[in-house]
Amino acid sequence: MDLIQTIALSAGLAWASGLRLYLVVFLAGLLSYFGLLHLPETLSVLHHPLVIAVAGIMALAELIADKVPAFDSLWDAFQTFIRIPAGALLAAFAMGEVDPAWTLAAGLIGGTITAGTHFAKAGSRLAINTSPEPFSNWLASFSEEGMVLGGLWAMLASPALFLGLLAIFLVVAGWLLLRFWRLLRGLFRRRPA
Repeated sequence: MDLIQTIALSAGLAWASGLRLYLVVFLAGLLSYFGLLHLPETLSVLHHPLVIAVAGIMALAELIADKVPAFDSLWDAFQTFIRIPAGALLAAFAMGEVDPAWTLAAGLIGGTITAGTHFAKAGSRLAINTSPEPFSNWLASFSEEGMVLGGLWAMLASPALFLGLLAIFLVVAGWLLLRFWRLLRGLFRRRPA
């Protein structure tokens, strides 16, 4: 793997983990198991059948949980404590056998990418859940799954293109996070004391 591919793998696993951690682990493990994705030795645990099975079961649970309005926000709140550290670890271990400083740097950046993606997702879901109909929630959920599948495909097919698209996504996510923060601040200011 060259440097661009390694960086794309690290950033891609972190980004996708912020949306669908279990799906990412399941797909990476399955693709690696069948020899379609070369993972560094530091991530070889992903293609263990037990890890693939557990990730698959959790991905299915998340697929269902994410389609239920309001419950999806509760799920996201709980997943905050799982997705972000897991995304940081995946990003760090995706670097392979390198200087520990590079591994730590990748983990820090990966955790930040995962957190930004996760909070943008969770914030948008909170806004969507204000709508009484479930269709916007389902559309958002299927869109996130499509983004993960498309993002992972782009990461493998064209790492440089993926990194460019990731940069655009992160700018948009940052903008969304600022908007959500302002919205929350405004809601708390209006609340009667």
